[in-house]
Amino acid sequence: MTSEKKSTNKNILIAVDESENSRRAVSYVAQFLGGIEGFKVTILHVIPIPEDDFFPNSTEREKWLSQHRGKVDAMLGGYRQILIRAGFHPSDVSVRYPIRYCPSMAKCILAERDETEYDTIVVGRHGLSRSEEFIFGSISSKIVNHARNCTVWVVE
Repeated sequence: MTSEKKSTNKNILIAVDESENSRRAVSYVAQFLGGIEGFKVTILHVIPIPEDDFFPNSTEREKWLSQHRGKVDAMLGGYRQILIRAGFHPSDVSVRYPIRYCPSMAKCILAERDETEYDTIVVGRHGLSRSEEFIFGSISSKIVNHARNCTVWVVE
């Protein structure tokens, strides 16, 4: 029997939105790992690209994207500062906000993870009731169920 050693890294992907649960996920990583050398964190917010017919013209679409990017940039900057204040070196904390077509936000987050090869995904739990989760689904549950070759932390 041969022992295969899996290559591991200390790269963490925190998937966020503007919710308090996302803020708690970032704060958890900050408190748990802040000041420990070797960890790199990327804060991810996927901007779901609206359907083509959502906007009357391309000018309106670009205006919306520009405004949305500004809001997301401010939100991610705030989350980044939480990690830096907790002891992460600024060069070890990055932000990403790709614009993607997302029929499922969980699939988009997992696709980002696969493209960037993070060993850990961190998400906040949104506190849906059992019936809401059954009807609408839960991003964190879908990530837990479909993530492969990585660790998933769900912060409540």
